[in-house]
Amino acid sequence: MTAPPLEDLLRELTPQVLGTLVRRYGRFEGCEDAVQEAVLAATVQWPVEGRPDNPRGWLVTVAARRLIDEMRSEHARREREAATAAEVVPEDVPDHDDTLVLLFLCCHPSLTAASQTALTLRAVGGLTTAEIARAFLVPEGTMAVRISRAKARIKAAGSTFALPDGAEREERLQVVLHVLYLIFNEGYTASSGNALHRPDLAREAIRLTRTVHAQLPEDGEVAGLLALMLLTDARRRTRTTPAGDLVPLDEQDRTRWDRELIAEGMGLVKAALAGPALGPYQLQAAIAATHADAAKAEETDWAQVHALYLILERVAPNPMVTLNRAIALAETEGPAAGLALLATLDGDERMAGHHRLRSVRAHLLEKNGDTAGAYEQYRLAAKATASLAEQRYLESRARRVGRP
Repeated sequence: MTAPPLEDLLRELTPQVLGTLVRRYGRFEGCEDAVQEAVLAATVQWPVEGRPDNPRGWLVTVAARRLIDEMRSEHARREREAATAAEVVPEDVPDHDDTLVLLFLCCHPSLTAASQTALTLRAVGGLTTAEIARAFLVPEGTMAVRISRAKARIKAAGSTFALPDGAEREERLQVVLHVLYLIFNEGYTASSGNALHRPDLAREAIRLTRTVHAQLPEDGEVAGLLALMLLTDARRRTRTTPAGDLVPLDEQDRTRWDRELIAEGMGLVKAALAGPALGPYQLQAAIAATHADAAKAEETDWAQVHALYLILERVAPNPMVTLNRAIALAETEGPAAGLALLATLDGDERMAGHHRLRSVRAHLLEKNGDTAGAYEQYRLAAKATASLAEQRYLESRARRVGRP
């Protein structure tokens, strides 16, 4: 069997090594820094000296020594021991995987969503602070402060390294899934910058969600979220032209969708929907499956899509759900019906000035024959988004309908 690429191996081992150290020493902040240093040492030493027979043990040894040296402030010993770390195999490296426990810790309710996301990518995803900063288009120093404050807040909260019980566990799991959902969405449709996608973030979200699903295979919402990611990511390579311009769903070449991801996603959807209850990720996955099931855009079962959005609207009320239902309603009952539903969002402060509301309204106005209104809304939507790819697309739509 071919050995996995070094970067993939280190990302897989990072949460396992961190979990081992936190269980042993109980110092999440210090342990996380030590693991990052051990991973950095591996990226430098392994390509030259070769991978050790026990990569996980090597990382645990190096990280433990870095942590102990930091605790003792013996810098000279740290350098000396790091040089010989590859020769040592630790006696006590537990086999269990603490990734899920780490995810719960990084998604502590005392943290903001931005801090939860950054800490998850660093501690569990194995990304460096610089990589996370580049992904979210902020200075590295800003991201370093955000991560440092997040770790300090967790320490101040007195969090224990264990899975919570009962209702708290379910509540915290929903936070974990939401953070993974946010990471995937940022990777699939970047909120700012020139590129529409950040594939590294999308792949990392899928990898982490696979890990959660492996540990909680019976959870329908976990399976639903993984299915949603796979079915959505299956369309990624058809969402832009070679020049990087956005291609809407109804104009994509569906023969180029990733059939393997779709097959896996469809299987997960069937399993997820077989459970006794339906959650928002299961319903969104079912909607994505309905789109994936249509060989052509005109074959989409919009009545089923609209029905699923109606259920989703009751299960998890959200203005974005209503906005998407308006699109489905317009396909089944005409653009005027969709516009009427959109009008109910005008008083929602969460949607005030949002480019998605303006762009959907522009699309429905265009379908309804109001080219002047569509032109104005396309222009306003283009100004409201920080994504350059979306700006170019919306401006091209405005040009297409023509200045009134």
